[in-house]
Amino acid sequence: MLRASFQTAVSLVYPPKCLGCDELVEQDFGLCGSCWRDAHFISGTVCEGCGQPLPGDTDGFRLDCDECMSTPRPWSQGRAALLYKDKARKLVMALKHGDRADLAAPAAGWMQRASGPLLRDNPLLCPVPLHWSRLIKRRYNQSALIAENLSRLAQLDHCRICCDESRPRQAWRAKPGRSALRSCSAQLSPIRVTGL
Repeated sequence: MLRASFQTAVSLVYPPKCLGCDELVEQDFGLCGSCWRDAHFISGTVCEGCGQPLPGDTDGFRLDCDECMSTPRPWSQGRAALLYKDKARKLVMALKHGDRADLAAPAAGWMQRASGPLLRDNPLLCPVPLHWSRLIKRRYNQSALIAENLSRLAQLDHCRICCDESRPRQAWRAKPGRSALRSCSAQLSPIRVTGL
């Protein structure tokens, strides 16, 4: 009873605002109607490699987009919660460069919905490494924040640090895809967090 009263008082002083534009919304971590419309959430039939939406219905066989067929990914399956354009791009850039760590929790919820089938086999969540110089500049690793929130939501294990972060990402990315992933998985950190 006391907690509910406190929550009501807090929401009167700090009413919930849209993550994208600060308009008033009904609940915390929500989007207003216009930001929701411009966010382009992905649903329906998607490419198995990158998660981009595809036309038509699934037929039970693996479906890949043209880009994934011409340039195979170094992973077997991938998903995306939103198309990287318009409002979604602005939200991603705000999380990465705008000191908006509050976007990690809703982003994890969106990722959980988009990647539901991929999470069934209890995978270990590994954030993309961030070079120490970028970590100082940004003050946090957005990928690690999303992985931590997603592990809590989906009740999965995650590694806080997965790869050698001593080299800048350009050098890490310059390796051919499969060998970069092999090298990363060979360096998995012993810091494994369970049951947050």
